[in-house]
Amino acid sequence: MSISLFLSSLLTLVSLNCENLFDCRHDSLKNDYEWLPEGTNRWTQTRYWHKLNNIGREILACGEQWGDFSSENTRNSTKKSEKSTWKLPDLVALSEIENDSVLRDLTKRSLLRNARYEYVTTNSPDVRGIDVALLYSPFTFRLLNHHAIRVEPLKDMRPTRDILYASGQVVSGDTLHVFVVHAPSRSGGEAVTQPHRLQVAERLCEAVDSVFRLHKAAKILVAGDFNDYADNKSIHRIEEGGLTDISRHATGRNGAKATYRFQGEWGSLDHIFASEAMTACMAECYVFDAPFLLEDDETYGGVKPRRNYNGPNYMNGFSDHLPLVARFRFHEK
Repeated sequence: MSISLFLSSLLTLVSLNCENLFDCRHDSLKNDYEWLPEGTNRWTQTRYWHKLNNIGREILACGEQWGDFSSENTRNSTKKSEKSTWKLPDLVALSEIENDSVLRDLTKRSLLRNARYEYVTTNSPDVRGIDVALLYSPFTFRLLNHHAIRVEPLKDMRPTRDILYASGQVVSGDTLHVFVVHAPSRSGGEAVTQPHRLQVAERLCEAVDSVFRLHKAAKILVAGDFNDYADNKSIHRIEEGGLTDISRHATGRNGAKATYRFQGEWGSLDHIFASEAMTACMAECYVFDAPFLLEDDETYGGVKPRRNYNGPNYMNGFSDHLPLVARFRFHEK
């Protein structure tokens, strides 16, 4: 098989919580004061552009070099191929993005600009003004439809992020349905806020079920920050809805045992779910923990994500979450 044919059958999805990717301007309808130049985080234009370029660098690095698959070379081979090429991620699910202007800067003006990504995003009632987005390569994902799915808050629940839905045609000719989620945080206590995340899971399952009703063998991917671990109720509810958590056992290659580390303990609040038709196409799913995304954990030992802020202290890092990377191989029709 030629390398061009092999690459055309591959699809890479990245899921990343960007850790407060705000611009430096106040939205009069949102509580974004700490992310202003005069705010508690002293969020200046310089820091903003450092952050954009860091996130762009991180996304680019989640691509992978592929060699000449017509020979005995594989992507794990140390032997260089004259026909090797760098394949960028096709889809990038992002959370903690403030607005459309941030996405425009990220895709058109940062280090990511030559990748020529397009994007769709939500405009949620979240009080801080953060949203989710999907970056996509128009060369490998032809956008067909997209819309936001509102999550009605419970009585004691603040308005939360919309779920983003997008469908598109991939190079194999298949239609792929993608959902991007950022569930409510655990602020206030895990037990107290658990019903809030269950509410998001229920709304997601309703939307996924509507796709399954149209096509039982639909190709569906769900990605994002669910603020719950694999053994929590909201994750079980999503799995009961006909999806598989393909990231359940994902680890990194440089010491990360999950995407997030809290008080020395690794755990994944980030997940990628797939329908049966997509699970059958999965080649791999792992935590992308390149050394430049890590730093030594001086308190607990080992390594941890190199975040952008540690409390009020600016670290000029990337995010407190590491990306998940999932690769799929579509079968020829």
